[in-house]
Amino acid sequence: MRSSGAIALALSLGILGAVPTVAMGEWVEYDGGPDAVCADGSRPGFYERVADPERVVLYFEGGGGCWSEETCALDSPDYISTSAATAELLDERAGLFDFENEENPLAGHSWVYVPYCTGDLHLGDITQTYGDLIIEHRGAVNAGVSLERVVEGFPEAEELVVAGVSAGSVPTPMYAALLADRFPDARVVTLGDGSGSYPDEPVLNAFMGTLWGVMEAVPDWPETAELTVRDWSVPGLYVYGGQHAPGVTFARFDFAFDDAQVFYGELVGVAADELVSLMDRNEAEIEAQGVPLASYTAPGSEHTVLWRDLVYEIEVGEVRLIDWIADIVAGDQVEDVRCTDCR
Repeated sequence: MRSSGAIALALSLGILGAVPTVAMGEWVEYDGGPDAVCADGSRPGFYERVADPERVVLYFEGGGGCWSEETCALDSPDYISTSAATAELLDERAGLFDFENEENPLAGHSWVYVPYCTGDLHLGDITQTYGDLIIEHRGAVNAGVSLERVVEGFPEAEELVVAGVSAGSVPTPMYAALLADRFPDARVVTLGDGSGSYPDEPVLNAFMGTLWGVMEAVPDWPETAELTVRDWSVPGLYVYGGQHAPGVTFARFDFAFDDAQVFYGELVGVAADELVSLMDRNEAEIEAQGVPLASYTAPGSEHTVLWRDLVYEIEVGEVRLIDWIADIVAGDQVEDVRCTDCR
């Protein structure tokens, strides 16, 4: 990692707090250590579900982002500044969190759940001041703690799935590549849900990257040796992660006119009607850099699906989404699935 790198710090800490003795399959909270922090300065709640020790999911929670005094206000609708609601989401047991559903390909996996309460796409490492607000953008620190939880808690893992929704889908390629470094003999798969349209725009990259301190968390890989804050984009996470760890399987899901992506796209001048075309263009540019990216694009304007029972209902071109996910998790080859009538 680069000097003062957030993930390097987290990895140096090791597992913080003893692993509790629990029945198989129950969610338990674990201590993230003294450096783990939410935007408002509170301690985040990290969660683990122990099941098959050789098959593990590292899951990144979603929840918006912030970059100003208005958007980072502690009561802002644009992001969540505390992890207090995480346990309630887990208790709902919907979507891929329904471990009793026989169609769930991740039902038997162990899980490590990374809360999202830093407004920085799980990539930041800086204390930022917006007017009278002091905000801790320490998403990379929190992510690094959970990554090390996987490394030390499941040393015999043979299959690793790095998944996330919305803001939590963005960093999946980078953290998957970092896990591939730590588990060179394991099969590593990503499943990102709800961020396929975010562009590689140097001015936007630099604006967000500087506010959030993302360069402190950039992995110290040969592929990133000359990287600047203008280069470290959302599509670039796939490019650099895939070039560094070509054995990782990268996959994404999006609704073609995802209303949340429309909202953020319009902030930077991307019209709603351009959204699905931008997803296609991003994928083409990633693959042009030698990184295969499996994709499933469904019609509609909803935002994210992995945490909802809708994941079992979507079907495009006679391919059910849950079957497509199951094939990816199993290591099978899949074809890209894209709606034709995407409205």
